[in-house]
Amino acid sequence: MSDNTAAIEEIRELLGDRLSTGSSIREIHSRDEAYSTPSLPDAVAFPETTEEVSQIMRICTKHKCPVVPYGVGTSLEGHIVPIHGGISVDTSRMNKILEVHAEDLDAVVQPGVTREQLNEDLRATGLMFTVDPGANATLGGMAATRASGTNAVRYGTMRENVLALEVVLADGTVIETGTRARKSSAGYDLTHLFVGSEGTLGIITKLTVRLYGQPEHIAAATCAFPTIDDAVNTVILAIQTGLPMARIELLDALQMKGMNTYNPDMNMAEKPYLFLEFHGSPAGVEEQVASFRDIAEEFGVQDFEWASKTEDRNRLWAARHSAYYAGKSLRPGAEGVVTDVCVPISELAECIRGTQEDIAASGLIAPLVGHVGDGNFHLLILVDPESDDELKRAKELAHNVCRRALASGGTVTGEHGVGTGKMRYMEEEHGPAYAVMAQLKKSLDPNNLMNPGKMVQVN
Repeated sequence: MSDNTAAIEEIRELLGDRLSTGSSIREIHSRDEAYSTPSLPDAVAFPETTEEVSQIMRICTKHKCPVVPYGVGTSLEGHIVPIHGGISVDTSRMNKILEVHAEDLDAVVQPGVTREQLNEDLRATGLMFTVDPGANATLGGMAATRASGTNAVRYGTMRENVLALEVVLADGTVIETGTRARKSSAGYDLTHLFVGSEGTLGIITKLTVRLYGQPEHIAAATCAFPTIDDAVNTVILAIQTGLPMARIELLDALQMKGMNTYNPDMNMAEKPYLFLEFHGSPAGVEEQVASFRDIAEEFGVQDFEWASKTEDRNRLWAARHSAYYAGKSLRPGAEGVVTDVCVPISELAECIRGTQEDIAASGLIAPLVGHVGDGNFHLLILVDPESDDELKRAKELAHNVCRRALASGGTVTGEHGVGTGKMRYMEEEHGPAYAVMAQLKKSLDPNNLMNPGKMVQVN
């Protein structure tokens, strides 16, 4: 009897039919949204309490059985692929909003709560949770991958919006990190050690997250530019002048072609576009808009259009969030190899220019979108799934993008995370600090059971 089989039998005694070895359930948990090789877990556990997660971890530690935490599978770098088998711990049933402290602007939630679920619950309070990666991801998964998205330029990423955590460690120990207080000088910042750890150090079972008041007034806009450089330089100058924009999204001409194909009613020019949003009082928003337009006119802005009605704004951002599928519509039947990088904003225009030269040299179709207010952009590289040559060229293109970002003083991932896809760059990006990460991993997970083969390589 293998150790994994023994662990499965004990967990079945604990969970009953909430432990599945069925092929369809295992298949769902064998992959995420990345273009990576699936790998089946031996079983999938569906705990409903922190105590059950703790018992699962004690059992798996006893039998040296690998564990991979799972939210809803929307990650993009193979984070939750169980490459060494073991147990996939699906926290989607731990989906209760435990507390909302409106006066303190925070909420306490279980990890399976999704961002849309939380915002729906908050609607009547006048508050909102602002981190929006596009997918309706779970907050536990978003914390584990340090997710961000379109609002990050104003409201920050999960790093800035997680105040405290409850975490189950590899041996089943339950710890709490941080408090609901807005600042503390007491001890190591363990909360932000686990935020972005991608399930390699423990399983998040509770989060305290920061909330914000819903803005009094919102205005959104789209505008086209003659070139990518013009659009990026507009953003750089707007950021440098301190304009408090809530969203600044860049879509290149090829992506706009896909947007029109996927959303025929858009009918927008196939040019580089910025999608914008401003929050504040009516007078404040009006002033922000005027200032931005003055800056944009210096760079030849065209087709400036406003969407002030809620339904128009929602339609605009729904289209932006469907950019992945819009990009894929450029080549029906193709699969997408995705990558993202982030660079200092002063390096952004040159980095994108070099990336587009690489795309042309590759002979592949690769639309570009970006959260350019953060210096973060993404490529969707479309490949024939039957062509080894195209996949090779796509990986070479993604590699060149990552190397250019590092050479520009940036990072190989601004928000997708490391998973299996970006591990090859970790030592180059972090230098001797990468060995410190391995020491932390060994200290908290000496048997290398927590999502093994991800983030750092340990023996």
